[in-house]
Amino acid sequence: MSPTRERRRPSETGDRDRAALARERRGRRSDEERRRTRAARVKTAPRTRPHRPNRQVEIRRRWVALLTVVTVVAGVYLLFFSSMLGVKDVAVAGARTVSADQIRAAAAVPAGKPLLRLDADEIRDRVAGMPGIATVEVSRSWPSTIEITVTERTAIAFFDSGPGGDGVHLVDGGGVVFKTVPARPAGLPELKLPKVSADDPVTRAVTAVLGVIPEQLLKQVTTATAKTPASVEFTLSSGKIVRWGTAEQTDRKAKVLAALLTQEGKVYDVAAPELPTITS
Repeated sequence: MSPTRERRRPSETGDRDRAALARERRGRRSDEERRRTRAARVKTAPRTRPHRPNRQVEIRRRWVALLTVVTVVAGVYLLFFSSMLGVKDVAVAGARTVSADQIRAAAAVPAGKPLLRLDADEIRDRVAGMPGIATVEVSRSWPSTIEITVTERTAIAFFDSGPGGDGVHLVDGGGVVFKTVPARPAGLPELKLPKVSADDPVTRAVTAVLGVIPEQLLKQVTTATAKTPASVEFTLSSGKIVRWGTAEQTDRKAKVLAALLTQEGKVYDVAAPELPTITS
């Protein structure tokens, strides 16, 4: 039995040695594989470098920013403070009886002042305060002109202040007394009213009627009067008196009156055109 045990012992020892060697080889291969894996990862991983901006690009950006600021500042100075875009001319349109020089004087536009710093509303108000001006528009015309467009008042009647008064005055369609003339103007009716003013309702009613009646009829009117805003009447060049009433139903009243004037009479009442009357 002893020889048998001795033959088995070397075999067992060899098996153990081979197993240990195999484990050792596996351990070495594992270590090598791990090293290879790490090396492969290092090779394939992208290299990251710290970002350093291009010097020329940075300089270019700074120059662009500086030029932008300079351009804005120069534009503001040119528009608001420089006389290059300042007033050099004041153009006036629409003036007929009021002279352009009078309008420029009233406008008082400061020469050389930048257009954008001018207050167009103030200029308009100054010109609108002139007696003969009805409406005013003020605009800027680049690079250096202020344009003033006016609509003058149109006389629709006149009134004479009489002995001791201040003369003959022209009145427009709104009842505004806007001009004094040396003599009674031909072709305009005379207002026979205790008071003539744009603030007077009776004055406004009379001038409103004169402003809407047909031109052919207006040419025949010599005087116009009223006691209330609803009792406007006027006298024709033929001596006939027309009681017109208010400014309403103008077309109908004009047609009715044209038919009535073909008949004999002294007073023609068309205040109620559906019930006109003629009295001697």
